[in-house]
Amino acid sequence: MTTPCNFNWEESKLVTYPGNPHPLGAYYDGHGINFALYSEFATAVYLCLFRPHHDNKDELVEYTRIKMKEQTHQIWHIYLPDFEPGQIYAYRVDGPFDPHNGHRFNVNKLLIDPYARAITGTLEWHDSLFGYNIHDPSPDKDLTMNVEDSAPYIPKCVVIDSNSFNWGSDAPPNTPLNETIIYELHVKGFTKLHPDIPEEIRGTYAAIAHPVTISYFKKLGVTAIELMPVQHFVTDRHIKFRGLTNYWGYHTIGFFAPDIRYSSSGTYGEQVLEFKRMVKKLHKAGIEVILDVAYNHTGEGNQFGPTLSFKGIDNRSYYRLAENDKRFYFDYTGTGNTLNCRLPNVLRLIMDSLRYWILDMHVDGFRFDLAATLARELHAVDRLSAFFDIIHQDPVIGRVKLLAEPWDLGEGGYQVGKFPPGWAEWNGKYRDCVRDYWRGQPSMLSEFAERFTGSSDLYREERRGPTASINFLTAHDGFTLNDLVTYNEKHNERNGENNVDGESYNRSWNCGVEGPTDDVHINEFRDCQKRNFLTTLFLSQGIPMLVAGDELSRTQQGNNNAYCQDNEISWLNWEKADHHLLEFTRRLIRLRRQHPVFRRRTWFRGQPVKPGEIEDIAWFKFDGGHMREEDWQHDHAKSFGVFINGRGMRARTALGVRVTDDSFYIIFNAYHGYIDYKLPGEEYAKEWTLIMDTSKDKITAGNNEGRIYQAGDTITVHDCSILLLLCAIPKHEHLV
Repeated sequence: MTTPCNFNWEESKLVTYPGNPHPLGAYYDGHGINFALYSEFATAVYLCLFRPHHDNKDELVEYTRIKMKEQTHQIWHIYLPDFEPGQIYAYRVDGPFDPHNGHRFNVNKLLIDPYARAITGTLEWHDSLFGYNIHDPSPDKDLTMNVEDSAPYIPKCVVIDSNSFNWGSDAPPNTPLNETIIYELHVKGFTKLHPDIPEEIRGTYAAIAHPVTISYFKKLGVTAIELMPVQHFVTDRHIKFRGLTNYWGYHTIGFFAPDIRYSSSGTYGEQVLEFKRMVKKLHKAGIEVILDVAYNHTGEGNQFGPTLSFKGIDNRSYYRLAENDKRFYFDYTGTGNTLNCRLPNVLRLIMDSLRYWILDMHVDGFRFDLAATLARELHAVDRLSAFFDIIHQDPVIGRVKLLAEPWDLGEGGYQVGKFPPGWAEWNGKYRDCVRDYWRGQPSMLSEFAERFTGSSDLYREERRGPTASINFLTAHDGFTLNDLVTYNEKHNERNGENNVDGESYNRSWNCGVEGPTDDVHINEFRDCQKRNFLTTLFLSQGIPMLVAGDELSRTQQGNNNAYCQDNEISWLNWEKADHHLLEFTRRLIRLRRQHPVFRRRTWFRGQPVKPGEIEDIAWFKFDGGHMREEDWQHDHAKSFGVFINGRGMRARTALGVRVTDDSFYIIFNAYHGYIDYKLPGEEYAKEWTLIMDTSKDKITAGNNEGRIYQAGDTITVHDCSILLLLCAIPKHEHLV
């Protein structure tokens, strides 16, 4: 069945040339624009050009339409001489309407170019955006056809000049993985309420690049910011009709285009330049930019979703469809569809997008949302999949930071520890274990020690190092750190889904009262628990990830699924910042960055560093004796001491290179009671300085500010707290 056209039009009389099939998208060469679009099953492709209405500059008018007659290897292409950047365009694609065979062509639907470098405007929900009659009461309504023109309601593409920005001497910081500290943030939420940032740029790329923001990153000590999705996305219709929005941004529709909603100017194509200026300023400050990307699905949903781009360009050539009836979609993501990474054109789209963000936008890495989906060959997750093969052999993509969320919603989708070398993974087992330990669950000692030392049980056999583990306690998805110690239950009522959305099992503990309280003792205990979590995070081997606002005691009022809350629930409230916790976090990060013993590139061996010396790590009971195998198995055991040997750890300093580091003794106590701990014997250290006690909110800045203890002394540990003691080496051993 061929789509009927519901309006009259005349073919353009513009002078055109055949053009080239590469590069895909719209490319300005200094003399004109080449357009190229992949569609295997299309019978006709039309390039539609727009300009502002002469009476209303905010309204775009389709002033000409050009039939693309050239096709090379399933790529349709055309060249328009004398056209310049700023040209607004989109496509219409004709072909069979045969849903049972996977075809949903509808020439009445205006379509976004999958390779668009800039997209102007946002989606305005209207019935015409659907390829079928949305109000048809039949369960088979997606088999009907809607011939309304969708052009007035869909965002349009903008041609840009990729060479117009002067990068100057910009260079990536190339921070080594073991020195990396990631800070996950939302572009809008981080700056929307910041009183020291000009109001007209709050919530934008320009605000992230503002000196106030960069100064904050530097003082905090993070080395990389991980931006929640900034590739152009859409808000689901049902969310919009509830008066909410897609705040997180995981429904991508433009994998090359920085979202215009985060642009301070809002003019056509300006968001690209603003994004580049942001990256350049962050790089100058030594801060890397990592993008959270969702290549596993798009914002078009399943058979009942809208026709915005891929579905109308060539549904069968982009999505994973059911084998017996291609009317239906495989959904490993919970969003209705899954991009088919088994197809060469989809793999090319993803790789071209990644290379574009690296080469043209200068980003430093990617965090792949639901990355297990990308590795599915037939249905099972395959470590030898084409996706991994192409990533590893690519000389551009293979050199940046690659971070995986190593799970999806499909069967066998939980793949923590199973990604190949070259990848770092969000370690969900670290998060769960550390949460369980500090809420007092039994039988946690052995696993807690494993997670604290880098999760060698997950990564060592694959010849990966501790930096394969991205350690995190919270993320955008779930409770904030403050809410983790304030709520036992989720409170998502404002999402409008009767509080059934979001994770119900959070491993959280409210410390005795649900929600905020005036009880001084409970609040003090909650503050201590926050310090326990942060201390565990930044002293653990691996790559720490801190969620923006956790260092300020940010709350989402118990909402653990704030994906639709573009308001005070999600935005950082700088006026209510917890400055005591902020200063504690800064000192903690500074301690990690000063001491390479907390960010090793190799695994602990549990053996002497050199013959005749002591082991690189040792574990102790409260009586000063070594932990034995049976001690790890006691259900009731909730405390231990760990000695970490700094000798042999090389590190750069302002004065030279350390050939050895200080050693540390850490006591973890999750008991609800005080414990007297006997310090190790003289073979480990003759003298120890207490530099941190999480029952208090101070980390001493120097070796002589804390209390001094001798080998074998007894030290009292507060209930549910951590003590950190330092054995400083003689100054003459530090430098070469």
